[in-house]
Amino acid sequence: MNIKKASELLRVSSDTIRYYERIGLIPRIGRTSAGIRDFDEQDLAALEFVRCFRSAGVSVESLIDYIGLCQDGEEAHLEERCAILVAEREKLQKKAEELLSAISRLDGKIAHYESVIVKNISSS
Repeated sequence: MNIKKASELLRVSSDTIRYYERIGLIPRIGRTSAGIRDFDEQDLAALEFVRCFRSAGVSVESLIDYIGLCQDGEEAHLEERCAILVAEREKLQKKAEELLSAISRLDGKIAHYESVIVKNISSS
């Protein structure tokens, strides 16, 4: 699959895919004899993994470290890989709590304004 099709399938721009490959966030993509990137299922899975975690706010540096450790095989560096994921999960959990707190405050403000609006309409 070429980069355009991979880009459309995963909703990631071609430029982003090239950037991810250049900085080592995804493994080097195989090429056709004409030099065109040729994505296979494993490449797409790696890209989807990165897309998911980047959209959640996981740092590029952590993902590069994690992907680098994965390159040595499925059973290599398990403790280090797990430690990266645990640290990122803790960061995401904190972010989720902050977002829930902000949503709660917004809900309070919205409820206040809606009650004032209803009160103003009723008194008109």
